[in-house]
Amino acid sequence: MELKTVKIEKPEDMNFILGQSHFIKTVEDLHEAIVQTTPQMKFGIGFCESSGPALVRFSGNEPKLIDLARKNALALSCGHVFAIFLEGGFPINILNTIKGVPEVCQVFCATANPVEVIVAETEQGRGVLGVIDGIKTRGVESDNDIQVRKEFLRRIGYKF
Repeated sequence: MELKTVKIEKPEDMNFILGQSHFIKTVEDLHEAIVQTTPQMKFGIGFCESSGPALVRFSGNEPKLIDLARKNALALSCGHVFAIFLEGGFPINILNTIKGVPEVCQVFCATANPVEVIVAETEQGRGVLGVIDGIKTRGVESDNDIQVRKEFLRRIGYKF
């Protein structure tokens, strides 16, 4: 077995979700789930098929996000893994819906941070072992940091 890291390539502030499912129909079901939950959201989905022709399946409603999803899914090439790139919303807007899609097994991360995916490769194929989401923690927040956090959440509309 060989361990590798695959860096997710995306614009610095773009949100994405990385997960795993178990069925070829996933790409259609994820597409439907997103548009039914947040119709104005722009997105692209890349899904790694893990049997038969073993292709990257894709869908979405924004060409540049679809391209990002295809590119990153191919770089990962891990069985039944999906990547969703989004604009016009946050993962929190669709995360429970994504987790509620019957064939979704798990979500590895939902973030705008830089991400490296830890991948194991064997003779059979590749699988995700985990993710490195963002940077190493630098310390504990101060009273000022708490105030800045709360102001940020109000500014983006998540707290009053």
